[in-house]
Amino acid sequence: MAVDTSEQVKAVAKYVRMSPRKVRRVLDQIRGKSYREALIILEFMPYKACEPIIKVLRSAVANAEHNNGLDPANLVISEAFADAGPTLRRFRPRAQGRAYQIRKPTCHITIAVAPTVD
Repeated sequence: MAVDTSEQVKAVAKYVRMSPRKVRRVLDQIRGKSYREALIILEFMPYKACEPIIKVLRSAVANAEHNNGLDPANLVISEAFADAGPTLRRFRPRAQGRAYQIRKPTCHITIAVAPTVD
């Protein structure tokens, strides 16, 4: 199955309050799969990261359909990656007046879809 990367269409979700490492674990499962197959996989995976990934995937396919006139049945996930966003730093009180830093990571999820060449 060949993919036409010249007509790649992207969607990005920024500042998702989740560790990029946890998101990558799910993205690795759907990279290279067809749109319909990826949706089925994401629907039944037990991870919290699936929810924002489904949103981004649907957005990418809607962009491809609306802006480029592509058929969703022929789309394949050509790129899927998660980059680290800014880390929120919070402090927890600890014993003897000390403070303990808690890091709350964010990530940017990017998914690109491309049509298959028959």
